[in-house]
Amino acid sequence: MSVNGILGKKVGMTQLFDDKGDVRPVTVLQAGPCVVTQLKSLAIDGYEAAQIGLVEFVKDKHVTKAMKGHFEKHDLPPVKFIKEVPVEEDEVGQGANVKVGDRVLVDLFDGIKFVDITGTSKGRGFAGVVKRHKFAGGPAAHGHMFQVQGSIGASSFPSRVFPGTRMSGHMGDVSVTTRNLRVLGVDKDENLLVVEGAVPGHRDGYVLISKAKKPPRERRGFSGEGTAINPLKASKRAAKGK
Repeated sequence: MSVNGILGKKVGMTQLFDDKGDVRPVTVLQAGPCVVTQLKSLAIDGYEAAQIGLVEFVKDKHVTKAMKGHFEKHDLPPVKFIKEVPVEEDEVGQGANVKVGDRVLVDLFDGIKFVDITGTSKGRGFAGVVKRHKFAGGPAAHGHMFQVQGSIGASSFPSRVFPGTRMSGHMGDVSVTTRNLRVLGVDKDENLLVVEGAVPGHRDGYVLISKAKKPPRERRGFSGEGTAINPLKASKRAAKGK
């Protein structure tokens, strides 16, 4: 299997202790199982990708007739959550051997250190500028309105409000991507993935887990391959040796 990501659900947050005894906040994710429901080709669609769906129990009334026909065409189980993920190329630059009906499991992340996770943030309803945009607000004294944004534009010129002005409005319920979350554990039996840090969305919220697009570089001495070298001390030792 050579797709770049997998679908899952956010189980919840907990904490783990590392080898040094430090507490690390972690998020537990149910990653898969997924099934490939369609392939996008460069000749027909203009790009290459794999459409995958999260395998879970779905009632027939929650699936449209169009989607039922889409699944029955390839004799696939009905799924509710569908996303497209890129298809990785092999070493010789050819497209990976991915077929409709192939399973995508959490073992996709064996040996992967960092992942990018996309989810829908929690909806906060209608919020003011202090909560929505972190405004400082006005004086919190008698006779003042603390959480009011104040003036939003000049009167004579330009006599209008510029687009994009930060004001009160709907907050949350948007797609958010958290990048470079460290993978701390993979449970192949229960299809669980443990990552360090928070993941956007609420419990049981759907997420897209993909391999990190731009993973950070490991600091010297922290990757388990030797110790860190102090360049200042190394230069002094070299100068004394001369």
